[in-house]
Amino acid sequence: MDVLSSRIILHPSDPARSRHFYREVLGLAVFREFGPPDEPGLVLFLGGGLLELSGRGQAAATELTALWLQVRDVAAEHERLLAAGVEVLREPRREPWGLVEMWLQDPDGLRIVLVQVPDDHPLRRDQR
Repeated sequence: MDVLSSRIILHPSDPARSRHFYREVLGLAVFREFGPPDEPGLVLFLGGGLLELSGRGQAAATELTALWLQVRDVAAEHERLLAAGVEVLREPRREPWGLVEMWLQDPDGLRIVLVQVPDDHPLRRDQR
């Protein structure tokens, strides 16, 4: 398989609320908007991938799925998101595997894991 592009597609229960959360609260940059002007689909940049919010869904998020987002500074994002009124499910902490993680959720309950790779972590070193 030669994958040329990828995206995660979410069908939020309240599209306007989710567009606001991902675009304005998390601050993800817009790749493109499409569809009807009164309820457009939205595609956002996620590092090397994309996140699409389109249509309307009825199913609740489960703990089987999470959105993992690597950021430069989890502590700074923690403070910014708290100031924006976001409920943090788990405060930033260094995990036994060495990454710093913080958990929150989107308006439909999808868990979002913000991750920082510390300077001394093996992922930062060339393993060749």
